[in-house]
Amino acid sequence: MITLNAQIDGVASRKDKTVKLTIVTQELPPKDAGELFGMQNELVSVGLARNQLTEDEIELLRESKFGVDSIPSQKSQSQRIRNTLYILWRQNQEGFEEFTSYYNNKTNQILEHLKNQIQD
Repeated sequence: MITLNAQIDGVASRKDKTVKLTIVTQELPPKDAGELFGMQNELVSVGLARNQLTEDEIELLRESKFGVDSIPSQKSQSQRIRNTLYILWRQNQEGFEEFTSYYNNKTNQILEHLKNQIQD
């Protein structure tokens, strides 16, 4: 793990709803630069703070586990559900002008169906 002092140079949204973050650092020692280049195209944990990270925050990053156990190029189950609902909405909006309203309605229906399956 390396910690860097850096400046956020750019933030942009992408078509797939992810965010592209451009970070600029000062000159890096060769060891840190090598480690950073070695992380290219890998899923990493990132901690951002306006001031330097505290030792507790750094320790938290060291111990972090990713919430997704799959390869980054694969979609999570929730992403697959959202994408499928989006396609259904495009085919039949069912009176919803915005996808967000449609999505909230459909996921609430799913939740209610699942809650009804729970036995007391």
